[in-house]
Amino acid sequence: MKRKSDTYKVGRNDPCPCGSGLKYKKCCYGSKAPEKGTLAEIYMKKYNIRLKQKRDIAGIRRAGRLAIETLDLVEARLEPGITTEMINTWVHEFTIKSGAVPAPLNYRGFPKSVCVSVNEVICHGIPGERVLAAGDIVNVDVTPILDGYYADANKTFFVGDPGPDARKIVNVARNSLKAGMAAVRPGSTVGDIGWAIQSYAEGKGCSVVREFVGHGVGFAFHEAPQIFHYGRKGEGIALVPGMVFTIEPMINLGRRYLTVLDDNWTAVTRDGSLSAQFEQTVWVTANGVESLTPFDL
Repeated sequence: MKRKSDTYKVGRNDPCPCGSGLKYKKCCYGSKAPEKGTLAEIYMKKYNIRLKQKRDIAGIRRAGRLAIETLDLVEARLEPGITTEMINTWVHEFTIKSGAVPAPLNYRGFPKSVCVSVNEVICHGIPGERVLAAGDIVNVDVTPILDGYYADANKTFFVGDPGPDARKIVNVARNSLKAGMAAVRPGSTVGDIGWAIQSYAEGKGCSVVREFVGHGVGFAFHEAPQIFHYGRKGEGIALVPGMVFTIEPMINLGRRYLTVLDDNWTAVTRDGSLSAQFEQTVWVTANGVESLTPFDL
């Protein structure tokens, strides 16, 4: 004779038996049986996501502090008349002097130590002889490797006195990152992040670039998972403590479509409209989210 306890089934809203701390419906529901093993083992097996431990977080935080110091240095020196190559020199020399290595240099053939993207350039701008003019906006994207750990951050700066379009797109991009970060907590999903960003940006009459994504980071430049900046609530991988990834929405003042130039790196808006971006490296904690590259938004 079977007892009631013998036939008990895990409910959709019950804690998942795998130990993730998520509800069963957001974790192992739909699989033949709940996953077994530690949370780190489960996420590595299912998603190739390497959860970070306490010592890893400390290492990424140190690299993140260097990333922010680098951006602060650039911001203090920006003015009309400088070239994007000068920004590359500042970033490269400061990174090396600080005992780190610039991750972009020679990454898949990228020839410089930093991405510098001006006005209509969405991302991956290669520093060179372009001269910054008053009214420009310029995104500077840095990724130092310090003691084996990576941290990734970027900001879009004003050069001189910005016009109304420049002010709008930079403000919307900044707040898009803020909206995405606010969606991060254990039990949320990757789709929740994308939905928050897309809803905010499109609500302001701007568009979200879809060809580039945020990504896991820490042990390598790019790790799983991919973080889309558009999406639907509740869809995608569930967030759990120990995940570290970037959120880096690229927001266009016009339409979302892009063209990659002949250098195979520089992405520009197809309609020539302004584009802006902000990025931070974030850590999913037991209670919410912490930025490992913190700056005011």
